[in-house]
Amino acid sequence: MQELLVAIASGLVENPEQVTVTVDEANEEGVIVYHLHVAENDMGRVIGKQGRIAKAIRTVVRAAANRNNQKVMVEID
Repeated sequence: MQELLVAIASGLVENPEQVTVTVDEANEEGVIVYHLHVAENDMGRVIGKQGRIAKAIRTVVRAAANRNNQKVMVEID
């Protein structure tokens, strides 16, 4: 999951070397939280107009996690 998130975000930003992902342990509901960190000036590229790109990223990662019977949540920091 972490590699997928990095690959998607790296293709969107101008500074792909500054893309990092941190992972939290699963909470009581079994949800794993992934925190996507990008450069300050690339934040708009990852979020998109009205959050459309961010929503698409979350959908793709959630679909991939669903194939592995996992519950995930993506937060963009």
